[in-house]
Amino acid sequence: MLSSTYYSSISLIERLHRQFLDLLKVELERGGIHDINNVQSLILYNIGHDELTVGELTIRGYYLGSNVSYNVKKMVENEYLVQTRSVHDKRSVRVKLSDKGHSLCNAITRLYEAHESNLADHGISEDTMTNLNKMLEDMEQFWTAQAGKIGLSLE
Repeated sequence: MLSSTYYSSISLIERLHRQFLDLLKVELERGGIHDINNVQSLILYNIGHDELTVGELTIRGYYLGSNVSYNVKKMVENEYLVQTRSVHDKRSVRVKLSDKGHSLCNAITRLYEAHESNLADHGISEDTMTNLNKMLEDMEQFWTAQAGKIGLSLE
């Protein structure tokens, strides 16, 4: 197993993502919200005030390890999203937040704001967050550039 700084960073990013999803799950349960899961709530939050197709959601790439179509279907069934057929292309379905979806989105915004206000108490400054975001964006660009360059070999 590789024990480099690079591998440690990859592992930490993965662990942080899982931990964040666990945090969302706990907050949903604490709020008595049982008809939407953590991944679905993240999709819902990222839709925000937009009206998007499932394809557009998938292209945004926020939902690794999830089936966006299934999650959208469940959120429509549980009345977090409203779906409408495109007037121009009857094969295309667009989704947007319902009133219930907007309520949850607003609650998630308040949660994020509370987290943000507590960062300084844990020694995490605005500059630290700005630098972290820049480094993560650089990693994203690096990984995008690497796609298809090397390939795996079992030899």
